[in-house]
Amino acid sequence: MDYIEETGGAAPEIRAEREFMELCRAKLLRMRGEAEAMLDRGAAEGDAVVDKYFNHALREFRKKTVADLSGFDDAPLFFGRLDYAAGEVFDDRPETADPDGTGLAHTRTEDSDLLYVGRRGVRDADGEPVVIDWRASLSRAFYEASPLEPMGVRVRRRYGFDQAGLLSAFEDEPIEGAPVSPGASRLVTREIERPRQGPMRDIVATIQPEQMRLVRAPLDETVCIQGAPGTGKTAVGLHRLAYLLFAERERLRKEGGVAVIGPNSAFLAYIHNVLPALGEVEVVQLTIDDLTGPGLEVSRVDDARAARVKGGPAMAEVLRRHLWARIGEPDEEIEVRHQQRIWRVPVSEQAEELAAVLERGTTYGAGRELYAQRLANLVLRRMERASGTSTTLTQLSKNRGIGQALRRLWPVVDPGRLVFELLTDPVQLAGVAAGVLSAEDQRAIVVAPRPRSMRSMPWSTLDLALVDEVAGLLGRPVRLGHVVVDEAQDLSPMHLRAIARRLAGACTVLGDLAQATSPSAVRGWPEVLTRLNRPDGAIEVLDRGYRVPAEVLGFAARLLPHLAPDLTGPTSFRPGEDSLRVTGTGVRERTPAIVEACESALAGEGSVCVLSADADVPALHRELVAAALAHTVLGEEVPNPERLTLAPVSLAKGLEYDTVVVVEPARIVAAEPRGLQRLYVALTRAVSRLHVIHAEPLPEPLREAVPAAGVVVRSVS
Repeated sequence: MDYIEETGGAAPEIRAEREFMELCRAKLLRMRGEAEAMLDRGAAEGDAVVDKYFNHALREFRKKTVADLSGFDDAPLFFGRLDYAAGEVFDDRPETADPDGTGLAHTRTEDSDLLYVGRRGVRDADGEPVVIDWRASLSRAFYEASPLEPMGVRVRRRYGFDQAGLLSAFEDEPIEGAPVSPGASRLVTREIERPRQGPMRDIVATIQPEQMRLVRAPLDETVCIQGAPGTGKTAVGLHRLAYLLFAERERLRKEGGVAVIGPNSAFLAYIHNVLPALGEVEVVQLTIDDLTGPGLEVSRVDDARAARVKGGPAMAEVLRRHLWARIGEPDEEIEVRHQQRIWRVPVSEQAEELAAVLERGTTYGAGRELYAQRLANLVLRRMERASGTSTTLTQLSKNRGIGQALRRLWPVVDPGRLVFELLTDPVQLAGVAAGVLSAEDQRAIVVAPRPRSMRSMPWSTLDLALVDEVAGLLGRPVRLGHVVVDEAQDLSPMHLRAIARRLAGACTVLGDLAQATSPSAVRGWPEVLTRLNRPDGAIEVLDRGYRVPAEVLGFAARLLPHLAPDLTGPTSFRPGEDSLRVTGTGVRERTPAIVEACESALAGEGSVCVLSADADVPALHRELVAAALAHTVLGEEVPNPERLTLAPVSLAKGLEYDTVVVVEPARIVAAEPRGLQRLYVALTRAVSRLHVIHAEPLPEPLREAVPAAGVVVRSVS
């Protein structure tokens, strides 16, 4: 590959590319100005119906257009270029070498068609493309063209940018007629290894062919991605959502929109900027608790047995019984006072109508409304037979007498209160769980001591899933056209049922079974898809790691035979020499070793994280404060986070840092039943360097790996 980089003064071709970038920026500003002008002018005049519907839709479209064209003022507008033989792409364009006087043609040279690829499309005043959106069909060749299948591409060019976003390098990769193995791209490698600062970045310039195949999967296809650490599964899921919005935006809007569901707020904060950077600002991003329990706060973690019971599918039947047990048996006449007369509905007729409604299999809420209408209809028929009436069925169904009967026979239910009653009253639980849950399982999920009120109830994440199950029995929730579910390996069957209720179409499921830490989690991807009512979804595997150095990945992979023996060990794109250090210390020397590791990492570039068992975070916080090391504790909301983060391992899933210091692996393992999985998560968060510091003996698999891995091992005593 030919690689040219700015050294002191810019090379002529780099200057020309910069000038073309500024030209594209001017064209983008013109596009945005035109959209804003149309928005300011408003819509066409018309009658009230036109103004209410057509003009409203037009204004919303123009607002979206302005938003789509915003946020790119300082960002590079293209990151790649494709060189085709003349006439391959723009065969209907005039042959001109320099249409804009920039010294570089953006559509055609005398013997080439040039296609620029960027984060969004840019057009000139005549509507002709200047930059092609990375999601457009023409852009596929940038990601997929190879010497074996050149797709008409002669040369693929990648661009490099400095810290300020200024184009500073490019790399030309011959495609047509080139050797099958051209070697690794310096710019791709540099971008992957670039120090991390702040939230996750998009990977639109470095998506690999196996990733792009999944990104461009059709809207109707559910895709489940088993991805080892660092394989880019989260990025693939987010970029797939951006691609689907580009290709199927109107359909997705009609089906309810799209959402990303993540495990916790720290994870969502980390990925928050990816979709807006790709021009997508209408995506809802929420945690599984936001989805299932809006307005309820999680303040308790269930023990392993309670988690397995609450998260298990049997709870759906228990809740169904508990809800429908609220319906009473008619035991007295209904009196309906209307226009100076009293109309009565006998018990037998009430019972017949109740049985007819229950046979319909409706939701609880819909059934209640239907029962009210059927009772009202009985009265209405009596009125019509007696003397005729102008009263409507709707009016009668709201009559006080029918309302009183409904409150007695089919009461209104609050989902949270229903779950609260079930989990705090062993007698009620036993009555509806007989034959479904064992006595031991019932005792495991009863909250003791009993909270004095629902307001003082300490909710767990699995309790919220139960609340959502009841809400789903009362009425159908708002549907979504597509959902990306990340870290899905930790979701319980009840969580998955909550997501399935909202799916109007397909979904994208992301996760790694080796990182499953929840005792209530479903154990395999086929079952996950079945619980989501998408059993035919495709299960794909990403096992080539781009983020984690090979040395670090190999060290962590020593745990895999104990976690997920059926999974193939991941491979790494990057060798990462000298990326792993293991330091054994005495108890007194451990803190100085942690401080030294942090100071050494902070002397370089990039983000730094100290990871430990959750219970050890307060003590480590005090030690870092005493050492005058400014840091942010993950989970605390601060306006300007420090470069150094102190994180409980329970919040680390899905995050990444340039340097990670893992403290006392044995304590991470001992802290919970699936602690070995939690340790695997901790060891695979490092992008560049992993430093393990321990005074307690390492877990056995790692103890065996240290001398075999050829890592730097240091003992401090």
